[in-house]
Amino acid sequence: MKSYIYHTATETAHALIKHLIAMMKREPEKTFYFAFSGGSTPSLMFDIWANEYKSVTPWMRMRIYWVDERCVPAEDSESNYGNMRRLLLNEVGIPDEYVYPIYGANPPEKEAKSYSELVCNTVPLWGGFPAFDAVLLGAGDDGHTSSIFPGQEYLLSSFHPYEVSVNPYNGQKRIAMTGCLLFAARKLIFFITGKNKADVVRDILDSGDTGPAAYVAHHAEHVELFLDDQAKGRGKAAI
Repeated sequence: MKSYIYHTATETAHALIKHLIAMMKREPEKTFYFAFSGGSTPSLMFDIWANEYKSVTPWMRMRIYWVDERCVPAEDSESNYGNMRRLLLNEVGIPDEYVYPIYGANPPEKEAKSYSELVCNTVPLWGGFPAFDAVLLGAGDDGHTSSIFPGQEYLLSSFHPYEVSVNPYNGQKRIAMTGCLLFAARKLIFFITGKNKADVVRDILDSGDTGPAAYVAHHAEHVELFLDDQAKGRGKAAI
């Protein structure tokens, strides 16, 4: 596990974007398959990416998928796909056929099955499972990741690429990438910022398998953490 720590969330977002671009430039003939999470932290990254790195990103060699999605229409403000489309995809002109959204308005069980089949048919396989070049994950302050909440750890051992999960705090259904894809990825990248995430970062770095995010970080083969000072617990703002 490698950690990269920067002073602010904005600096961390810049560093992660540069990291992904450098990854693609090292293999100039390769098409890259990326799965993105939603939330406020990735939204910051999407906005910066569209405004400052549009011209240096090889968009035509990217294929865009999602780690998880809330079961809401794309026009809803909670839609991970809708937010990325608005902040990044519409701004950079990546062709629609390179973008593979989860359709949150569809019946959840049907969409989980359909998206599992789509990913299996379009992402290169490794060890019998689709292997993304990078899966970008966040972590909730309760330790959840990929919409797998504490108490739903059975999803980490599922052989169905995507399954339905439920937010225990409001009952909202979600579509979640499960363990078979998380652990097959060539690289897992956690992007975590803010002082409210300091405890879960501590669990990832120093504790046992105390929640889904920590379990994934400890058991995946290639894991990188992009953190700001507050998430790492450094400085007065994080005390």
